[in-house]
Amino acid sequence: MPENARIPEWSRDIDDSASAAKILHGVDGGHDGLPASREPLSSPPTPVRRRQLSSEEYVKGVLEHDRTILARTITLIESNAASHITCAQDVLKQLLPHTGKSIRVGITGVPGVGKSTFIEALGCYLCQKGHRVAVLTVDPSSSLSRGSILGDKTRMERLARAEQCFIRPSPSGGTLGGVAGKSRETILVCEAAGFDVILLETVGVGQSEVTARSMVDFMLLLLITGAGDELQGLKKGVIELADALVIHKADGENVARAEALRSEYSQALHYLTPFTEGWTPEVYTCSSLSEKGIPEIWDVIQRFIIVTTESGRFDARRRAQNREWLHVMLEEALRQRFYHHSEVARRLPAIEQMVLDGVLPVTTAVRELFSIFYATEGRANLSAK
Repeated sequence: MPENARIPEWSRDIDDSASAAKILHGVDGGHDGLPASREPLSSPPTPVRRRQLSSEEYVKGVLEHDRTILARTITLIESNAASHITCAQDVLKQLLPHTGKSIRVGITGVPGVGKSTFIEALGCYLCQKGHRVAVLTVDPSSSLSRGSILGDKTRMERLARAEQCFIRPSPSGGTLGGVAGKSRETILVCEAAGFDVILLETVGVGQSEVTARSMVDFMLLLLITGAGDELQGLKKGVIELADALVIHKADGENVARAEALRSEYSQALHYLTPFTEGWTPEVYTCSSLSEKGIPEIWDVIQRFIIVTTESGRFDARRRAQNREWLHVMLEEALRQRFYHHSEVARRLPAIEQMVLDGVLPVTTAVRELFSIFYATEGRANLSAK
């Protein structure tokens, strides 16, 4: 072998003294207390499956503040399996009289603004004040794999250890609005479990936060300095949705810059129409690391609840949100029924191809598909009668 030949480190056919790596042979017998040989398993172990609970067991567990049952109830509600939907709706119906007694706070902001850090600081403060806090976080789902990391809970390690707190990460599932598809139902379940403060962390994707606004009482918008421009990629409409703006990470050398940005936004808010009638949004600064400003922000939220309750706008908003939820669910049900219609599903590929080939106008294609849907639905209704 030439002197300059490269000797593979993994080769067993040569003297390993010429190589930088040494090959060590494994032990012949057992090691670490294990026997030298083990009998192969006759069959793979049978996976243990949890028993499916009844509706009454779910309801009883939630009302008794059983955290395990609470988590399973939310999983049941988030499931799209046909066998789970009926049970989930029965559970929600029984829990409904025990809901509506919490303060629902939405927290949004661009990625990197520190939403999880802020929620941990606020949540720990509320737990120390004797509140029971439910944190609902939403992780964006991949458009390719449909999966989510669901790592928000690991970023709230201190809050996750608090007995008075329950943290539930959920995938967005492609739902627009920065929230999960079943966030409304999850809020109701947490309220029935006795949590008096619900913190809803949105994905933070911009103007689609309108959906989150329709679920909460108070909307908090987090901002940071040095994000490139004054509006940080957020449009005017998102700022108008907020009941308070908070310049986050106002600590260390960033205090002066945060105060300057607070002044700029305070001036800008004078030209915007407040989302809540009778309430004027203001801009605050805080630091989650030092917890400076956290108590003041909670005081603002409490003052907002008092003002809107006395004026009647709190209850009016809750009623309006329920009305909007009804219409959203109606639209979703109609969409599902249309696309799962057997005749529509059979004819849709051919009509799509005609549109792609330029043979059929899009408007005509839509009318034709709806004609197919209504014709068969009409026959089904007549036969049912």
